[in-house]
Parts: sequence; structure tokens; C-alpha cells
Amino acid sequence: MVVRQETRSGSGADASPPEFQEAVATMRAATLRPEIFCEEMPAPQRIAPYAAALSADVTVDGTDVGTGRIILLHDPAGNDAWDGTFRCVAYARAEIELDMITDPLLADVGWSWLTEALASHGAAYTAVSGTVTRVATESFGGMSDEEGAAQLEIRASWTPLARPGAGLDVGPHVEAWGELLCTAVGLPPVPEGVTVMPGRRGQRGTGR
Repeated sequence: MVVRQETRSGSGADASPPEFQEAVATMRAATLRPEIFCEEMPAPQRIAPYAAALSADVTVDGTDVGTGRIILLHDPAGNDAWDGTFRCVAYARAEIELDMITDPLLADVGWSWLTEALASHGAAYTAVSGTVTRVATESFGGMSDEEGAAQLEIRASWTPLARPGAGLDVGPHVEAWGELLCTAVGLPPVPEGVTVMPGRRGQRGTGR
């Protein structure tokens, strides 16, 4: 997995702290389902001194049914709002059945997909926050023959925690984000005991 690292103007990527470089290396090592095409994306440069980002599309039968991104932020000086020096920021959007949009429990269920994915991958965290948004689209006039569509959007951020005596392993957090994307689009969970093969990485069509 190729992960682009961004730093503030005037400081090259080589100047990033070792702990950030090590954390980004664990992002690269994350294993995602084969339905997920994951690649690098430009990371925001104004939120934190150091950042790395991934984007992903979930494809089923040749159709993109979900998309998302995850960003790892690092501020060596710490951030009171984060309660730490690292922060994960994630986004997931999935196509859903139109009749699901009126389900009053949809937002709660969508949020539980994230927290359960983090728990199932052993991703320790604190200070989690976020939103769940449902969007319905209907067409009129010359487009009235098109079927309505609905999407679910989950935006979240949390502070990843390192295991005692070890560096920060972001891999489980990236894998939990991947599971969130797959759950949101309705893919069944991988059966227990089945090994997940790595998802597609790099640029489309390069074979990487």
C-alpha cells in the first residue's frame, strides 16, 4: 500500500519524526478485503504538522458501491482536543436501499458498525466522535424516470492508542475502517477462520 506523507511547508517528509514514520509503515501493512481498491491521496496540511492519507473504493460486480478515506494526523506537541499526539479521521459513504432511509435506527446502527469494527480488530482508542448522515435523492422533470437513490455517510475521528511498551500500530484502525466500508455496502462478514487476502493497492491498471 502506498501512503503519501504530507508535512507543513518548509519541512520535507524526511524530517518527519520516527514515531510518525513508524506509524505510517503500519498503515502500509494493513490487510484489506479484495473488494477494496485502496490508494494514496493528498493529506491535509493545515490540521496537523504531519499527515498521511488513504482513499478507497468498494467494488462489487464491477460497480463502485462505496467510497471512503482515512487520515492519520500527528502533532508531536500534543493536542488537547485529541487527548494525544495522533488522530485518525475517517469517512465512509455507501449506497443503501432507498427504503432504509426512513429507519429511525439507521444512524445508531451505522455508528455501531464503526465501534464494533474497531473492537473486532483490537484497535484501542479514546476520544471518539463523529456523525452519521443519510441522504435521499429523487429525480423530477426530464429525469423523473430515474430511480431514487440513498446514501449513508459516516464521519468519525478518534485517538489511536499504542500498546504499553510498543509503538503505535495503525494497521488495526485501517482494517477496521475497511470493515466499516464493507459492512456499510452490505457485504457479508468474512467467515471465521477464513484468511482475508490483501485488497488492491496502488494506481488502477498498474497491477500493483
